[in-house]
Formats: sequence, C-alpha cells, structure tokens
Amino acid sequence: MVLINEVSKKANLTKKAIEYYTEHELIYPAILENGYRDFNQNDVERLTKISLFRKLGLSVEEIKTVLADETGESLQKIAIHKELRAQREQANRTVLNKLCRGQNCSEIIADLEAIDLKTTIAEKLLEAFPGYYGRFICLHFSRFLTKPIATEEERQAYDEITVFLDNAPSLDFPAVVQNFLDENTRDYNLDFVSNLLENVKHSIENPEAFFLENKEVLERYLHFRQSDEYKNSPLNIIQDLLKEFFTSSGYYDVFLPAMKRLSKSYAEYSHQMEVANEMFLSQYPEFQ
Repeated sequence: MVLINEVSKKANLTKKAIEYYTEHELIYPAILENGYRDFNQNDVERLTKISLFRKLGLSVEEIKTVLADETGESLQKIAIHKELRAQREQANRTVLNKLCRGQNCSEIIADLEAIDLKTTIAEKLLEAFPGYYGRFICLHFSRFLTKPIATEEERQAYDEITVFLDNAPSLDFPAVVQNFLDENTRDYNLDFVSNLLENVKHSIENPEAFFLENKEVLERYLHFRQSDEYKNSPLNIIQDLLKEFFTSSGYYDVFLPAMKRLSKSYAEYSHQMEVANEMFLSQYPEFQ
C-alpha cells in the first residue's frame, strides 16, 4: 500500500497536485475502505511523467492525449504545435519592436496577417495528414508562408487552401504500413525534418553537382526500386497510397496550384524542383 504522502515524495509533487490529477482522471488509484487512496507503482511512474509534461508546458488535456497514445505520435504533434507557437511569439515580438520604433501601422497589420497566415496553414497541414508525413509537409510548406497577402489573387489562393485542408479526406494507412512508419520515424524530430528539407533545397539548387556527387547512391537506389524486395515493401505501398490520395483529393489540382499563387517563394522552389526532376529523368529514364 502506497499512500499520498509517500507518492508525493517519490513523484516530487505536492499532495494538492496529486489530488488535482486524480480528480481530472489522469491517474486512477484504488480507494480503500477508510477512504484513503492507494497508489501502485504504475501510478507513481505515471505521476512522474505527468510532472515532467507539466514542466514542459503541456496542458492537462494534452497530457491525457499523450498518456493514452502508445505510439508517441501525439507527443510529436504537440511538439510541432509548440514550435509553431514559439515561432509565432518570436515573430510577434519582432513586429512589436517595429511598432516601438514607429513603423507605419498598415505595415504592422500586414506583418501580423503574414504571421496568422503561416500559423493557420501550417497547423491545418499538421492536422490534415497523419504521422511523420504530416509533420514533414507542415514544416516544408511553412517555410514559404512568411509574406503578407498583397493581392486579391493571393487572398483567393489562401481561401482555396484553407477550404481544401478543412475538407481533405482522411489519409489512412493499413496497419502494417502504419506500424512500419511508426517504427522507422520514431526518432524523426524537428531538427531531423528541418535538416532533411534543407538538404532537399541544396540538391535542387545545383542538381548537376548533386547527381554527380551521389551517382553511386542513386544507382544503388534505382537497382533497389527494380527489385522484388522493394515492390513488396511497405515503402512501395506508401508511395502508391500517397499517389492515389493526392490525385483523388485535389492535392495536385487544387492545393499545389493555390500554393504557387499564394507564395512566390514556393512557386520558385517548385520550378527548381521541376527542372531538377526533368534533369534527373533524362539521366535515369527508368524512374519515369
């Protein structure tokens, strides 16, 4: 039998905090005949996690979600939400400093609109697509959403994107594929995704140099793509599912064209990607 005084010491929490978490059903200690709560070792470990999550700024509802999720997916999604909020707060501070220096109010309003635009689309992307892929494309597209809406065309593009993301069908993977993704992306944190995107950016800025430097790796990958091992692998299933989803959902026909109209920087990036892809296919037509 472990009573609240002992648990308080082990979990480094006040008795009031433990009572609060019990009332909010984050833990479920047994109730003895005398009315005392009896905590087991699992309760102590759970309270230790709760204490840690609270110190990291998670709300009670967020902690409930994380504790109920054995995959760790919820915690990673919360981490990106917090990263987006941190970026927004930093951007707001920058705008506030501009205001202190006497910058024109109309320019300040435009800056704030750009901040709202980036956060809105990034968070909707995170919610629209599951798992690691959602985190990846959230960070990928958020890099291109730093400018305020300047024209009616950009406003219409923004509206099209938000409507698309609000109504995008669910992207669900079969259990075997989801398990593969969970296992192989467990350690893919914000830094990993950001570095990966930066490498993609560098590769398309000078595709000739990239192909030359990575010729051996590309040829090994091409050989793997042609093998039965790849054709029967979760990777191939994922590629086919994504291709079908993007085609049927309007991602290619609605979302990407709207992104190009909304963001000049994304339009330029997309053009670079198309040029690099054409160059790649000219050298490796097997990938067509």
